[in-house]
Amino acid sequence: MSRYWSKIVSDLEPYVPGEQPKDRRYIKLNTNENPYPPSPRVIEAIKHAANDLLKLYPDPNCEDLRDAIAKYHGVDSGNVFVGNGSDEILALAFFTFFKQDLPLLFPDVTYSFYDAYCNLFNIEAKRIPIRPDFTIDLKDYIRPNGGIIFANPNALTANCISPEEIERLLEANTGSAVVVDEAYIDFGGETAIPLIKKYPNLLIIQTLSKSRSLAGLRVGFAVGEQELIEGLDRTKNSFNSYTLDRLALAGALESIKDEEYFQETCRKVIETREWTTKELGGLGFSVVPSKANFILIQHERLPAKVLFQKLRDEGILVRYFDKPRVRNHLRVTIGTEAEMKTFVQKVRELVKS
Repeated sequence: MSRYWSKIVSDLEPYVPGEQPKDRRYIKLNTNENPYPPSPRVIEAIKHAANDLLKLYPDPNCEDLRDAIAKYHGVDSGNVFVGNGSDEILALAFFTFFKQDLPLLFPDVTYSFYDAYCNLFNIEAKRIPIRPDFTIDLKDYIRPNGGIIFANPNALTANCISPEEIERLLEANTGSAVVVDEAYIDFGGETAIPLIKKYPNLLIIQTLSKSRSLAGLRVGFAVGEQELIEGLDRTKNSFNSYTLDRLALAGALESIKDEEYFQETCRKVIETREWTTKELGGLGFSVVPSKANFILIQHERLPAKVLFQKLRDEGILVRYFDKPRVRNHLRVTIGTEAEMKTFVQKVRELVKS
């Protein structure tokens, strides 16, 4: 701790990202990155944008990208906000909507950045227990609150809530903002974006990091009623007006346009996920039903922490969370077909030994 830090920084418990080691070559199944490269059209667009216009600031309103996202999702441009990855948009949303007199509600097992934002912005939180099968019961959220947020699919458990269930929550909760974090929705879930036309308190946040293979470009977006978007703009422009650079804008725009490549990549991830789930089931693992590009697994005999370390020794990285309710589970990102065959083979050997 530094004597120059403010008290709030001294008390922070920052989010801990998945490791990105450089000591050897690993099969990386620990950070939910897409195993396939971005669309070739994205790379060409970025190369084309790397010109002398880099001496000028980018469009602070990101109008071309907002227009493309709005057209893709059948909404108006005024319903779209873009930012430097969905994490930045989540942070802006916490500050914009959740600093209220009543507590913010979110699941007790979910994306750990939610806790970090509450600590950073001094937001009171009420963590709602998920069910024993790791599903979220939205009826538990129908209570006085200063806001509601949940990831769908859930960021740790990978299971998904239907738009019909979300709508029932929205019908009962009209007095506060409801934010649905859809970072993984493209791997088998159904987006709740159409509901924004009926419910002015609903904000949907998505990212191009996962399904569009752009984790290194840092682009996310939010969709909601114009009043919510204007609030995000006010907060963003009080921090940093230019959140996306010219290269990111060019690449993101082209990724939205290349629908064929996007659908093909998602299809391959889904097929590999289903194969991996079946294979692990035959090895004594329980796997939480997943609509994301990762799975949450538990073995009937092998402790998760032991398996985590043995896989790391074999050059395979997965994610272990030493937290209540999930400390005997591993989160495994879905890699390429070849990577997952190697993973399953190594696991089979470890189970037998």
